[in-house]
Amino acid sequence: MIPPIPILADYGISPEHGFLPDVLPLTRLPDPYYNKWEAVAANLQSLILSKRLRGVIDRLPVLSTIGLEHDAEWRRAYMLLTFFAHGYIWGGDTPQERVPPSISAPLLKICEHLEVPPVSTYAASVLWNFKPLFVDENIDDLDNLATLTTFTGSLDESWFYLVSVAIEARGGPIIPLMLEAVAAARKGDAATVTRCLQGFAERLDDLGELLHRMHEMCDPSFFYRRIRTFLAGSKNMAEAGLPNGVIWDDGTGKSDYVQYSGPSNAQSSLIQFFDIILGIEHRPTGEKADAPESDREGRMRGPTHNFIQDMRRYMPGPHARFLNDISSVANIRQFVESRAQTDRPLALAYDACLAMLRSFRDIHIAIVTRYIILPSRENRARSRSRSPEVVRSRQNLATASKNAAHKKVKGTGGTALIPFLKQARDETSEPAVEKWTQKYMNRATRSTGQNDFFLGKASEEEVVDEPVVEHGLAGTWNIDDDVGGICLY
Repeated sequence: MIPPIPILADYGISPEHGFLPDVLPLTRLPDPYYNKWEAVAANLQSLILSKRLRGVIDRLPVLSTIGLEHDAEWRRAYMLLTFFAHGYIWGGDTPQERVPPSISAPLLKICEHLEVPPVSTYAASVLWNFKPLFVDENIDDLDNLATLTTFTGSLDESWFYLVSVAIEARGGPIIPLMLEAVAAARKGDAATVTRCLQGFAERLDDLGELLHRMHEMCDPSFFYRRIRTFLAGSKNMAEAGLPNGVIWDDGTGKSDYVQYSGPSNAQSSLIQFFDIILGIEHRPTGEKADAPESDREGRMRGPTHNFIQDMRRYMPGPHARFLNDISSVANIRQFVESRAQTDRPLALAYDACLAMLRSFRDIHIAIVTRYIILPSRENRARSRSRSPEVVRSRQNLATASKNAAHKKVKGTGGTALIPFLKQARDETSEPAVEKWTQKYMNRATRSTGQNDFFLGKASEEEVVDEPVVEHGLAGTWNIDDDVGGICLY
């Protein structure tokens, strides 16, 4: 029996705004009972800057969640308390491994209600952390958005979150569009499938333009040195000062250490939806496309990389269930492959979607290089020029030590950042049905005349004499090409 096509309303997904809430996030909890939380939120940046946040949170009473009624209130409470928690953990001279009951007790109940882990996630920092400047204008317009809460109070941090908000909003209509395509494919309606794929490709091009705008208002150096600190999770943070993770002390005396990844764009349900609906497979990093079929998952089951699967644990429960259910009905790739030889417009529309998604991932790789890879190497170069004592005294909480780099830390979800992203990009073009399309998307581009004449061109494949290990965003990143992956935990 063919599974029914999921109904968006059953998962709290908006046909207009996708995984963003259909009701705008609250700018304040309406019940005065939560005024103390709102007071901390209003002064969060100043409390972090003056290093007084921990003292204020330690004195907060343990508030009940009984006053939270509508979903929007639960979401705002989760967003506030996770920001408070990350500020509490990372906002001092050394990280704090115990989060007091004033935060932990209500947060754990909120997380159970929303089906999210007790850590800041993509949902907390992006999906539920925005407001329109003008309510009568669209929220897919990046110039009409503002954040509700940030750690630093900087425009750079707000912009970093808001680019993703705009992408989610602009990409939202793709979801019902492609569900229509799934239904049409079941009926053998190639014309409708072609039209839907063409619309998908056009929207993907728009999303790439939005992602390109990251450079406009977010400075790479400021992001690397100031913002990333507070985005660190608690997984594999021994070298940053959390060898066991953190304790969410609920006041019962029975709380244990736990470890979670921090917020990551890999937690975006929208991007995973794109892969699933187009039938794109993501293998464990380093595994080639010609690996034995017995060692791989079935074609139509969607992403199989364990890091990608693990990131669904950080999505709101209904969103993760939606992705799982979509995997069982996705039929576009199979439909296109069965008609590619006789229906050229259909094949071209499908390949156009793959090309646009690959281009989107190219832009993402460029941003990661500029905001993470290059600053990390600059930081390492500066560290080498200082004495060991100076390096130790200035070590950032969210930056791995030189000792950690020599350990070549590896994790179950994969490791090196750039190899993972490049493989994910290359896998995007693999289902292309036209040979010329595959050749075009896999072409090697070479830039000339853009490097320093005297220093020469630095090779992309340059061998680094020691691995660069980075903490932050989604955990610990080992930028070491001989390992593969994205996130250590």
